[in-house]
Amino acid sequence: MPLRRKPSHLLLHTQVPARVTESFILSGYRFPDYSFLECLLSAFQPTNETGNFWTHFLAVFVFALSFLELFFTRDSTPSFSDPFFYPLWNYVIGVFGLLLASSMAHLFNSMSLLVREICFFVDYGTISAYTVGSSLAYFYYIHPQTAAPGNASSDPWQPLRGVGFFDTLYIPSACLVAVICTLACCSTRRRWRKYRYLIRTFVFLLPFTVASAPIFYRLYAGPLNGTLAPFFYRHCFWLLASAVFNVSKIPERFSPGKFDIWGHSHQWFHCCTFMSILDELRMIKGEIRWLSAVTDPAAELPLAAATLCSTYGVMFGVQCCIGGIISAFAVWASGDHREKAVDVNHRKCS
Repeated sequence: MPLRRKPSHLLLHTQVPARVTESFILSGYRFPDYSFLECLLSAFQPTNETGNFWTHFLAVFVFALSFLELFFTRDSTPSFSDPFFYPLWNYVIGVFGLLLASSMAHLFNSMSLLVREICFFVDYGTISAYTVGSSLAYFYYIHPQTAAPGNASSDPWQPLRGVGFFDTLYIPSACLVAVICTLACCSTRRRWRKYRYLIRTFVFLLPFTVASAPIFYRLYAGPLNGTLAPFFYRHCFWLLASAVFNVSKIPERFSPGKFDIWGHSHQWFHCCTFMSILDELRMIKGEIRWLSAVTDPAAELPLAAATLCSTYGVMFGVQCCIGGIISAFAVWASGDHREKAVDVNHRKCS
């Protein structure tokens, strides 16, 4: 009669399936047959996923506190019914989705190998959805047209505005890139596993480049409100630091086994990505306050006002596409696991 695994018993990398192991992490593994309750309890046990869970779960509350500062500002208190704040709410939804999906994926991925695959498919999808939320906020709050409502004669965007280049292609491009990123990252769980960290890291540089287009132009041509540049540079610094940690696997690369529980690269990756989100939020809040202060309420901004369709509708459409991709990969993963189970049973019978 096989021995029952104790919930608190952690394993070495040689005692778990190869797909569960991480580079240079030698111990602290949970065998992929935990129950839902055991996964919950493991959040309070020293496993190699404990830090991964808490670094993004606690970040939810830190982000919420930083966001709530807007409610104590007289001129820019967010309202659910005000179209001006529709992009902000979509951005917040994207961030909360990313942080919660990431933390839950690291907590519950040991329920089974199939659940592990689905957890990280969802994780990649929410990252892509977050980039669309960021793009909506950038489009409506950092777009140069919003910054110079009464200065059309000196508007550096006049050539682009004339042909509608930016207004027409920016959001569709962000959505397309989000879908491509989800496809690419989910694919790395089926192939290219040797280069999976490199591919995932560089794949998500693409949406950053696309989403940041209005910021790059504002930094080049102005106008600036005094907080855009420093917060954006810090945002870029933390993103670069997170990429370095994710690809290099420092510090565990130099001392395998020493950072299995605390201090390994994925935990630092989480911390750096959250710091980048926090500076991004500060940047967006600064733009909202600036627009509230400099814009005459009786005047219309050159940029078209946000609508339910152009914000929530876009986010919903992207979520549907990403959900379809995740479902397709989940079905393929389920088929793979069934085939492997049949092979194992066939060998036992032989």
